[in-house]
Amino acid sequence: MRKFIQNSGAKAWLYLLPAVLFLGIFMVYPLIDVFVYSFEEGYNSASQTYFGVGLYNYSYVLHDPYFLQAVKNTLILVAITVPLSTLLALLISFGLNSITKLRELFQTIYFLPYVTNTLAVGLVFMILFKKTAYSDGMINLLIHLFGGNSVDFIDGPYWAKMFVLCFYTIWIVLPFKILILTSALASVNQDYYNAAKVDGTSKFRTFMRITLPMISPMVFYLVITGFIGAFKAYSDAVALFGTNLNAAEMNTIVGYVYDMLYGNSGGYPSYASAAAIILFWIILTITCINLLVGRKNVHY
Repeated sequence: MRKFIQNSGAKAWLYLLPAVLFLGIFMVYPLIDVFVYSFEEGYNSASQTYFGVGLYNYSYVLHDPYFLQAVKNTLILVAITVPLSTLLALLISFGLNSITKLRELFQTIYFLPYVTNTLAVGLVFMILFKKTAYSDGMINLLIHLFGGNSVDFIDGPYWAKMFVLCFYTIWIVLPFKILILTSALASVNQDYYNAAKVDGTSKFRTFMRITLPMISPMVFYLVITGFIGAFKAYSDAVALFGTNLNAAEMNTIVGYVYDMLYGNSGGYPSYASAAAIILFWIILTITCINLLVGRKNVHY
């Protein structure tokens, strides 16, 4: 028996068994369960009954104006925050890497928002942007200094609220990306830079031809995880606009799923499951596209 275990690789599977069981129970089974619920029409969680099987749940969700609004908000959030946060993190990390004195201090300062509670950061942003009976907010005070008119960023126009949400999201995700890219830049072999100096290569060309290709796996990793994280955004919007995101027109796809389960529209697990499956396919499609693009542009 011992010889069989050693030769067949069963020993490795025994080590993997706890992780496989954990993933199967808490990830694979719920995913299959949600997929089944999404086709059960009129599912009642209390009685565990339904009156039909079909595509009605998907049809309802895809025609629901609240879901379409959530998809629009999520796509705008993804399109703005992922590339912009990655680019800013790359520029800041490159600047930090070129600093010799107080580098650790600046790295710590940039990392602080990542370890700060999300709702606490949201309250700070509300103080900065929200208009009240006593104050227009600090940002509006700055706008007044330059001769502009005050804007209600929290309860005002749609694009003003979207600006705050994107700003907040970038602020939240930026520290982690800076940490990853700073580590990646520090791991680049200095011999490449020394050779570039001998050849008289400009700093910009050195960055494009040496630095960027060498850290491209980390950049690609941040882009992939950034897309997935942005599509799952929900707590950011709640921190800024409260729990009634439909009224604020700032709901996200994950927020729509939550509302269908527990919110004001709660009690519809079939609709929530259909929306969750749609989100799953959106994320899977975007990830596959990124993987295909990454094959040609990422240097391992």
